[in-house]
Amino acid sequence: MRFAPAALLLGAGGLLLAACTDPTPDTGTTPTPIAQVAPQAAPAPPPSATPPPPMVQIADPAPLALPPAPEPTPPAPPQAAAINEATWPPADPAAKAKSGALIRAEVLLARARFSPGMIDGQDGGNLKNAVAAFEAAKGLPVDGALNPQVWTALTQADAGPSVVAYVIAPEDVKGPFLAAIPTKYEDMAKLDHLGFLSPLEGLAEKFHMDQALLKSLNPGADFGHAGTQILVAAIGPETLPAPVAAIEVDKNQRQVRAYGADGGLLATYPATVGSSERPAPTGTFTVTGVARNPTYTYDPSRLTFGDKSMGKLTIKPGPHNPVGAVWIDLSIPTYGIHGAPDPRLVGKTASHGCVRLTNWDIRQLASGVKRGAKVSFVGIERPPGQKAKLNSASVGSLLPLG
Repeated sequence: MRFAPAALLLGAGGLLLAACTDPTPDTGTTPTPIAQVAPQAAPAPPPSATPPPPMVQIADPAPLALPPAPEPTPPAPPQAAAINEATWPPADPAAKAKSGALIRAEVLLARARFSPGMIDGQDGGNLKNAVAAFEAAKGLPVDGALNPQVWTALTQADAGPSVVAYVIAPEDVKGPFLAAIPTKYEDMAKLDHLGFLSPLEGLAEKFHMDQALLKSLNPGADFGHAGTQILVAAIGPETLPAPVAAIEVDKNQRQVRAYGADGGLLATYPATVGSSERPAPTGTFTVTGVARNPTYTYDPSRLTFGDKSMGKLTIKPGPHNPVGAVWIDLSIPTYGIHGAPDPRLVGKTASHGCVRLTNWDIRQLASGVKRGAKVSFVGIERPPGQKAKLNSASVGSLLPLG
């Protein structure tokens, strides 16, 4: 299948929207499941839920081969209690106690499907957006700030641990790992796979964590040695509990929201959505297919960014592929919702018009996406550095999670 040209003229003004180009699926491997740490009280799909039908004309190759976590997990080390029993506001005003409470909040929000993106123990914009969406869905005053009301709602709904022990498996350290990630597309195109740089990076992505946080929770740990026990986030399922009927892309809030057939909210995710120079589209479109573990084709004849002297390039799959782990294709030519090679930048930098989520969030969203699902783009891109307004009007009326 070939996609249409990489630009769309919208409106009388003839606004040129730059977008991502075709992700060509890799059909040479067999799908393998990605195991997750199973936190307590994690939601399970209802018996009536059926998996989405196969996507037409787009192959469905294997997801990224992240190694499975062994079961059962070993007992958590003593330092886990400071995080798993954290309260808000923290009983201890020290920065370490606040970080522990923020880690617990991020994990609980993620398991409730209000994703904060990368778990980093920081009170950043993605966490505030997740809290605001949680407040709106629970009928609480919306300001995006953690407070005793929000904390009570989070912890009463999920009493499971936020961090657990994990023993590094041989698959986590076998590689191959890259010495560096090229910055130029022509150099990326020379590689057979856009893999991880180290076992540390692979483990951080596996557990949705910032590498710096993973290291700080495990001082002196040898992440390259199988058998090492480490403390990691107790992440939830990588699937949604029901099919996705509609997706809303909020350009101003930099957030993607997934809704079920009954209109109930299924999940929210932080997102990078276009830029003022290369805005994302406006209007309602549909999902036309899903490609997992895609390749990326840079075609300068169809795009308005990059060095056109490079010519047409094909970049192989991997977590550092420009479109990440999954591409959700839209009915507007060459536009899609896709993963990101660097989770730290999601929700914080501009894109070429497409919508970027973390690799783990795009996998979860794709698990429930059906061909024909509606995708609406709303709002206007915020200039770099401008903070979002978080209130009931800006977040909108969010129904309870489905």
